[in-house]
Amino acid sequence: MNALSLLFQFADSFAFIVLSAVGLAVIFGMMGVINLGHGEFIMIGAYGTTLASNAGAPLPVAMGVGILLAALLGLVVERTVVSGAAINWVTERTLGTSVVEPLYGRLLDSMVATWAIGLILTQGVRIVFGNSIAQVATPFGNISYGTFSYSTYRVLLAAVALLVLVAIYVVFTRTEFGVRARATIQDADTARSLGVDTDRMYTTTFVIGSALAGLTGALYAPTLSVVPGMGSSFLVEAFVAVVIGGPSVLLGTTLSGGLLGAINALFTNLYGTFIGQIAMLVTAVLAIRVLSGGLTGLVDDLRNRMEGE
Repeated sequence: MNALSLLFQFADSFAFIVLSAVGLAVIFGMMGVINLGHGEFIMIGAYGTTLASNAGAPLPVAMGVGILLAALLGLVVERTVVSGAAINWVTERTLGTSVVEPLYGRLLDSMVATWAIGLILTQGVRIVFGNSIAQVATPFGNISYGTFSYSTYRVLLAAVALLVLVAIYVVFTRTEFGVRARATIQDADTARSLGVDTDRMYTTTFVIGSALAGLTGALYAPTLSVVPGMGSSFLVEAFVAVVIGGPSVLLGTTLSGGLLGAINALFTNLYGTFIGQIAMLVTAVLAIRVLSGGLTGLVDDLRNRMEGE
């Protein structure tokens, strides 16, 4: 029974970490922008889903609303704050010159700007909707075996996390957009000289990352209390997973989700939720100190050694 509990706990932790991190990883991996407002984009997805569901929409439709709201917010933020394209469009027609530079690759600047956006979103939601709203019921009931019981919906989220990873793999490796995206990641100047509209690629990437954040919020809306500060509970796991995952969006997120999910599940099962969180963070600190290239770098080193032999 302990093994069964551990298995379900791992699936739950893996899904939470992967879904929390994947949108952040896509934006950081391609644009060099650390979106500290990522948790608030997740919050927007959760609020959109909950409000639409409370208004009478079926849950899948309500989730679509949450994803769309987060994606639209991402478009606005990227055009106005991250790239500054909208601001420059106005100033070029009024002053004859651009006044802002994009935040691409400017880690500290992007962190401060997106952190401020996150604060604005949190306080804005609190002002408009108050400190709480009516919650969405968790669907599908529980899986029960003897005295053991676990939410069926939370188990299904692990399958959704895997499907998201597969979808990202297909998009970035099997489509024309993926080819252009990878070219932009590797060398934006060369890609631009070969006809790739890198500005559009950056905008599309930020919107995709924002939509993935909205998807996370939409999926977890039936399982959590939807409140203005809920984004912070996602941001810590997301940020840690991206940092120790390394430069590869897909492989890094999968490996970090598996490692941190296993550590969290094991220690939570043995000692409780608080110790599970502590163990996960200690693991992250050790990984950062020992693995300079993250988990992706470790895999690359092992591959190179095997090929050398």
